Amino acid sequence: MAKIEILLPKMGESVAEATITKFVTQPGERVEADEPMVEIATDKVDSEVPAPEDGTLVEWLVSEGDTVAVGQAIARFEAETEGAQDISPAVAPSDTVAPAPVSAETPEAIKAPVPVPSPSPVEKPVPVATDVKIPAESVLEALQSPLSEMPPRLGTSGRFYSPLVRSIAQSEGITPVELETISGSGAKGRVTKKDMLDYIEQRGASVASPAVSAPIPVSAVQSASKPMLSAQSRPSASVSGGDEIIEMDRMRKMIADHMVRSVQTSPHVTSFVEADVTRMVEWRNRNKKAFQEAHGTKLTFTPMIAEAIVKAIRDFPGVNASVDGDRIVIKKQINLGMAAALPSGNLIVPVIRNADQLSLVGLANQVNDLAGRARAGKLKPDDTAGGTYTMSNVGTFGNVMGTPIINQPQVAILALGAIRKKPAVIETPEGDVIGVRHMMFLSHSYDHRVVDGMLGGSFVRRVADYLEGFDLDRPIV
Repeated sequence: MAKIEILLPKMGESVAEATITKFVTQPGERVEADEPMVEIATDKVDSEVPAPEDGTLVEWLVSEGDTVAVGQAIARFEAETEGAQDISPAVAPSDTVAPAPVSAETPEAIKAPVPVPSPSPVEKPVPVATDVKIPAESVLEALQSPLSEMPPRLGTSGRFYSPLVRSIAQSEGITPVELETISGSGAKGRVTKKDMLDYIEQRGASVASPAVSAPIPVSAVQSASKPMLSAQSRPSASVSGGDEIIEMDRMRKMIADHMVRSVQTSPHVTSFVEADVTRMVEWRNRNKKAFQEAHGTKLTFTPMIAEAIVKAIRDFPGVNASVDGDRIVIKKQINLGMAAALPSGNLIVPVIRNADQLSLVGLANQVNDLAGRARAGKLKPDDTAGGTYTMSNVGTFGNVMGTPIINQPQVAILALGAIRKKPAVIETPEGDVIGVRHMMFLSHSYDHRVVDGMLGGSFVRRVADYLEGFDLDRPIV
């Protein structure tokens, strides 16, 4: 038998760490290859780490609730196969923790792992000049206003900060200097999400006090750039005796954070178009049975609309973009996200990669596969990464239209309303007549920093044109 270390695997683009949520296997238990050993959670999706092969779990090197970097050893494992190899070429010695991987953006001089000492508490912050009077309210606002930029990945002490920690620091106005003073409970003194939340709670209580007992760092005051208070300074909701209080689960908290950040980042504008989709509905009703028999998958309206969206993106590539500082990045790939509601009521956005290269059959297969695995909780981190444009089907709930929030860092999103029969004016060579038609509202929200009304409105109009011009003689292949 061979003893090996199990490392936290890479879980998709931009995922640098995960939280240990539940141990499935206990020390001393035997497991078979590919059996789940531990449940983990990232800021994108929940997942499992399976056993690399048949064997016995010796011990866990982490605890439930810990935030662990990709590549870090999380368990010792005794494999039944003689001569078994470590699951990663970069396995830390048994008495050390593997260094966290450093992004390719990190300068060459700091890519090599170095010992990271735990930061010593700062005894006294830089005091404000004695001739400057700062009211407590102004200090509170300054300290809790979002920063214009995220703190760097590496602090002055060399300590690594995860994207999640840096994002929290930015939104709460925590400067790089202040971040260095926070005591970390993670590996090598790393600051975890829990450390940040605990610090923010203590910080908010101390700063909100009428008497400011300690001098306020000048850098913290000068960092205030937006007149927006954090959650700690907002009034709390009143609760009566008959009210039910439900704690947000982890995913709901992440959704809330993402939505707030999106609204704060992008000035949203929404354009609406009502499309006559009668031809599309007739073709589907006529061919859905034959389509399923021929291809082994159900034909819903979603892949048909997705096809029209992809065609419109080709015509207007400016909506398939992201913002990088003062630059607009036009994406060459069309990776179409599809917002899906989970049984828990939460929302997730799996991605159809290279949607422009798929036929209607390929789109139908992808839509059904991703939707099925989303409902079953079987999505992988890669399934939700890399989207460039998103559609959200609010018609699933009987809604005729909606104003969707952009899925950052994208610049646009399209909401699909319910298809309803309505009387409509039909233009014919013999004159106008009134008939019953299948109508649907399309609601297009876009980032007005980079997408103007002409582009945003023309795009959604083009999607409607493709739907209205659906070929009734189209084959099912």
